[in-house]
Amino acid sequence: MKIVIAGAGAVGTHLARLLSKDNMDVVLMDGDVERLSKLNTELDIMTLPKSPSSIKGLKNAGVSGADLFIAVTPHESENLSCCMLAKQLGAKRTVARVDNYEYMKPENLELFKNMGIESLIYPELLASYDIANCTKYSWVRQMWEFNNGDMVLMSVMMHDTNSMYDKETSNSDNQLVGHTLRQIGAVHGHYFHVVAIKRNGETVVPYGDEKILPRDLVFFMTTREGINVIRKLSGKEDYPNVEHTVIVGGSKLAVRADWALPDAYSVKIIEPDVERCQELGALTKPRTLIINGEGYDMDLLNDEGFNHLEAFMSLTNNDEQNILACVAARRKGIRKTIAQVENIAYFDMAENLDVGTIINKKVIAASHIYRMLLEGDVDNVKMLTVADADVAEFIVKENSMVTKKPIMELNIPRGVNIGGMSRQGKSMLVSGTTQLQAGDKVVVFCIGNTLKKLDKWFR
Repeated sequence: MKIVIAGAGAVGTHLARLLSKDNMDVVLMDGDVERLSKLNTELDIMTLPKSPSSIKGLKNAGVSGADLFIAVTPHESENLSCCMLAKQLGAKRTVARVDNYEYMKPENLELFKNMGIESLIYPELLASYDIANCTKYSWVRQMWEFNNGDMVLMSVMMHDTNSMYDKETSNSDNQLVGHTLRQIGAVHGHYFHVVAIKRNGETVVPYGDEKILPRDLVFFMTTREGINVIRKLSGKEDYPNVEHTVIVGGSKLAVRADWALPDAYSVKIIEPDVERCQELGALTKPRTLIINGEGYDMDLLNDEGFNHLEAFMSLTNNDEQNILACVAARRKGIRKTIAQVENIAYFDMAENLDVGTIINKKVIAASHIYRMLLEGDVDNVKMLTVADADVAEFIVKENSMVTKKPIMELNIPRGVNIGGMSRQGKSMLVSGTTQLQAGDKVVVFCIGNTLKKLDKWFR
């Protein structure tokens, strides 16, 4: 498959790195010669120092034979125009990055298709949905819903008695720590499955003899009925529901997050720039209070009711500030903290500091685009921010390989865990004896670079 990426910024570079691991034929083009020269030594791809809006440059990139053209430059108008050019020059499918919410409205999508743009991505909008999902339960690190919320994948940190952040939580409260998955499954297997565990920086698909240990980040697949069971067993019943939150930084992501959060929430945005504060007043919901100040000013935070917050988000464009602000909030006793961290190299450090939920716009945008590269019928793809893993929702086709035998006999790739499915609208967990049928929607957890290998099983 040939893919041309226009724009060697954060999203474009991340996509190029990701796709090069899948042995795709990738061309990355950008007018910045110096930026591309740095990537030549890092990635096994072709780079082209040409403007994406140049017809000659697009021809040199080979868009006439491209299966997918992705425009992710910082400039919305350039993304739209070069996608239209690429389509006219022969690209099969095109994707453009935008930052205008109006463009994303369903009634406008057909307009863009007629212009030759099959798909639009708005990273801040996609990230805001993840933020809103993560605040539904203050005790959950990350959460993804399937089948209208009837099937849920969630990650939960198993805190120990010595945790500086959760001194009220002990192993006596946590009924999962110290027990094997076989022991847990024998009693609670009809409520949830443990599909993966991240421990000491490594994510694995665990087997029956694996014990859950303190500081494990455990990924559960469950139905709606199992959510409170997981909460109780994890010792998280004392975590409050989110009603009041502060957002540090008046970024575009902060604005989109404000709109994604429920109207019932009390939201305050703290922004140091006076002019930006004035702009935010017109961009945010009427219930949102805009405060001029520094997000790390503890006196200001205390004046604004810091001790009564259930959630704290730092969404500035400064990763270090976001991490430190969330660490400070955790130490002050706020259970739900969310940090925007765009530098992937900071992920492990942020996790070790227990900053809470990590949001990365380029990983979220890449998930949306990657779905277009899979040949199977895929409804949804999520690349997990803090784990070397992907989650995909496949629709089982007639006579596909996964329908031939029960799951335990399929010999699917290692690192794959089929956790749940929806059949005729009803969500359910799966076991080794489950045999998939055409029309089933299956949620699959994939460690490492196994998602593309799994694709053929669902074609």
